[in-house]
This record gives sequence, C-alpha cells and structure tokens, in this order.
Amino acid sequence: MATPRTKKPAAGTKYTKTVDDYLARAPKDKRAALIKLRKAIKAAAPKATEGLAYGMAMFRHPNGMPLVYFAYWKDHCALYGAGRGFIDAHVTELKPYDVSKGTIRFTAGKPLPDRLLRRIVRARVAEVEKAG
Repeated sequence: MATPRTKKPAAGTKYTKTVDDYLARAPKDKRAALIKLRKAIKAAAPKATEGLAYGMAMFRHPNGMPLVYFAYWKDHCALYGAGRGFIDAHVTELKPYDVSKGTIRFTAGKPLPDRLLRRIVRARVAEVEKAG
C-alpha cells in the first residue's frame, strides 16, 4: 500500500498573508502600477475588503462576493473579474490591452487608466448587488 504524499512548497517559497506582503514581493517595475491599481479599486469600492485568493490580491463586496482580482506575472499584470459584458461593451477603450473573457492584461509601462478602472469596478459592484 502506497503512503499518501503531501505537497510541499518549493524550497525557499514563502506564502504571502496580506496584500501589502503580496505587493512588497512584486518586482519593482510592476509594484508602482499595482499600488496605483489598488488605490483606484479602493476609491471605486470603498466598502470592499481586500484579501488574497488563488495566489492573487482581491477585493470582496461587503456581501462576501468577490469583485475583482489582480496579479503580476513575468511579462505582465492582470485584472480579473471585469466581466465579459463589460469587456464587450468597451472594446474600443480596451483595444490597447490583451483581453479574454473577464481578464485584462497590461504592462507596468501601460497600466489601466484610473477612469477606466473605476468604471470596471463600479460595474462589478452593480453586477454583484443585482445578483443579490
């Protein structure tokens, strides 16, 4: 009978526990864009709480539903949860970015404009509140 194996993190891997830790571990070139993104999300959804999920930073509506997630990767940063409806309705504005389903990928050198980000978050808040 085989003994069960438990997954162990790679040597030297540390898990982040807060969004501040997550941002502190981000590469310096991406960190400023992510901090700006975080501030814009907070401004658009001041009652939302932040946390970590799926290895990414996220914001949750006061009713417990997730609003948006954001993360950094080797070649880009991304905002998740924008919703296909929003993306389809704003194709022209999102043309400079790589989009798929509810994901918007951007680089630190060309971050999402605050105005667009606020509209995305407000649309998500309305969607979550409509769903109940």
